Amino acid sequence: MFEIQPMDAQTYRQQTRRSTLIIALTFVALAMVLSTAAVAMFGEPGGDNLRFNIGGVFAAVLLMAALMRKVFWTQEWMAPAVYSWQLKRSLMSVTNVMHHVTAAVEAGDPTAMKLLRFYHLGLNQMHQLDGNSSDHGQLAREMEQHKVRMEALGLDTEQTQLDPVWLEAVKR
Repeated sequence: MFEIQPMDAQTYRQQTRRSTLIIALTFVALAMVLSTAAVAMFGEPGGDNLRFNIGGVFAAVLLMAALMRKVFWTQEWMAPAVYSWQLKRSLMSVTNVMHHVTAAVEAGDPTAMKLLRFYHLGLNQMHQLDGNSSDHGQLAREMEQHKVRMEALGLDTEQTQLDPVWLEAVKR
């Protein structure tokens, strides 16, 4: 179950820039070392060694994928980027069934209403974290209208957790 966590947007952007820089520098270093090693081991002096350079870069891509999954993902300096990825995945899981959600909300289904509230809160946070204010006005109006409707029905508006059961219930 994913839960929206409070996060300062400025700190988030600073930390994700740092983690991006670390990953990029690691990839560049790996690509250079592996390409150089491939050319040294298999290449010809003065010959066309492009395929060995490309092979080194490809090996660096594979190694970086393994490092991301096994090492970097659990590091403290990656926590904001991991959180962002999980938030976006959660939002996408709701987006994928949004036609069901909107129909169920119109029918007054409390589960769908909770799901839509989570979606609004998560999307709002993602916009804040990414510094995307272009659609904020429209989202704020939709959020407020939906919140008022939930309050009128006596539903809790603090839906910071995404329960996967809600997604399945709305699909039916």
